Amino acid sequence: MPAPQPFTATADVVHYIQGERSAGVSQRSQPVFNPTTGEAPRRVLLAEAADVNAAVASAQAAFPGWAATPPIRRARVLNAFLALLNEHRDELAAMITAEHGKVFTDAQGEVMRGIDIVEFACGIPQLLKGDYTEQVSTGIDNWTMRQALGVVAGITPFNFPCMVPMWMFPVAIACGNSFILKPSERDPSPSLFMAELLKQAGLPDGVFNVVQGDKLAVDTLLAHPDVKAVSFVGSTPIANYIYETGAHHGKRVQALGGAKNHMVVLPDADVEQTVDALIGAAYGSAGERCMAISVALFVGDEIADVIVPKVAERARQLKIKNGMELDAEMGPIVTAAARDRIEGYIATGVAEGAELVVDGRGYSVPGFEGGFFTGGTLFDRVTPAMRIYKEEIFGPVLSCVRVKTFAEAVELVNAHEFGNGVACYTRDGNVAREFARQIQVGMVGINVPIPVPMAWHGFGGWKKSLFGDMHAYGEEGVRFYTKQKSVMQRWPESTAKGAEFVMPTAK
Repeated sequence: MPAPQPFTATADVVHYIQGERSAGVSQRSQPVFNPTTGEAPRRVLLAEAADVNAAVASAQAAFPGWAATPPIRRARVLNAFLALLNEHRDELAAMITAEHGKVFTDAQGEVMRGIDIVEFACGIPQLLKGDYTEQVSTGIDNWTMRQALGVVAGITPFNFPCMVPMWMFPVAIACGNSFILKPSERDPSPSLFMAELLKQAGLPDGVFNVVQGDKLAVDTLLAHPDVKAVSFVGSTPIANYIYETGAHHGKRVQALGGAKNHMVVLPDADVEQTVDALIGAAYGSAGERCMAISVALFVGDEIADVIVPKVAERARQLKIKNGMELDAEMGPIVTAAARDRIEGYIATGVAEGAELVVDGRGYSVPGFEGGFFTGGTLFDRVTPAMRIYKEEIFGPVLSCVRVKTFAEAVELVNAHEFGNGVACYTRDGNVAREFARQIQVGMVGINVPIPVPMAWHGFGGWKKSLFGDMHAYGEEGVRFYTKQKSVMQRWPESTAKGAEFVMPTAK
């Protein structure tokens, strides 16, 4: 089996259909930037409808044979893929840094969290077991099984070009589906590398395909009659569109949207631990995480007056540089447009009357003056009426809000339209327990700043942070990518003679 093609900084990024790289019929393309330098050394092709249709046809042809493959053999392919991922994980991380800009050590962590899902999916024989009941009625047995849906698709965001696709495709293909990945056009190279690792691991051609592209590719997938389910991670307006459009076309849809994650800080919180948590959770990956903490919600002025100056000092000292430098703490923003949007929000916060404690605008890294850098920004005395509180900024901007009571803090979090992640810092066990019970948010951390669930628990928020009924990966992921079949069976020797005209009941 051929090894994956090496990452080439100037090669065009193409599709992957029927087990090989393909330019298809694509006539459109767009630049792929290196956010650290601001240069665009290569381009990514943008799929036409014919390219998407070719990928779906490839996946549809591969599905029957793959679905009929015993789960243990599917798991062995994933085990081989897991070994290759571990062998090449630093290559994947370097690709992420080159196209996304996050620091290399953070990219390594992203790859490892994706590997967690592959490890989980390797246990698919256990996860696909059904239930069996003998003698549900005289001479009748009943059991359930879970079977694959068919061709399924994943539409993934720029901020985790390796991890988020691996939230989807390992579970989907382990369950017997064939899969089409539409990655972000901003950092598309990891998708091809993972596709070739899967082929090297023994995955049959057509089971995993990649179509690069924009809205045209997305809309074609959503409307295609042979695509049975779509999983999406991205912003809330697009998640809502994906959900409504996919559902209109009769698909099963799981669409994870935006976030505005709070960290509630109680007066008894450990100060240094809270500062460390805020710095890492607000400014790690330049704030381009759906689980980033963007609001620090202080219960009382006393604790705020202690922590805000410490966070400000640390924010000014962030090591913002080329992400391949191992001591880097924050890299650039993914695109110039994204940086400008973030800095526009900062200007809005100033105009709305928030106290700008640290201003990250106009940051420049020596030797990389063309890069898309901005510094860490800190606001204090933000109010819930301000746009910088209400809207997702998706950048290294932390807003500090002050309230008087714990009850007020809970009410404020619960009133927000997003319900993705939240954290609470306290030493009080009863307060922590009540917080976890009362808060209307899907993922909760108690003295944990970024409570991303492990592979076997499943990821997903509430309210406008999730459209659909099932969370990503974990056992809910298995349910999303399968359909339940119930079988009732009896044999002639135990079947009573004569027609029955009443509703059957257990006898």
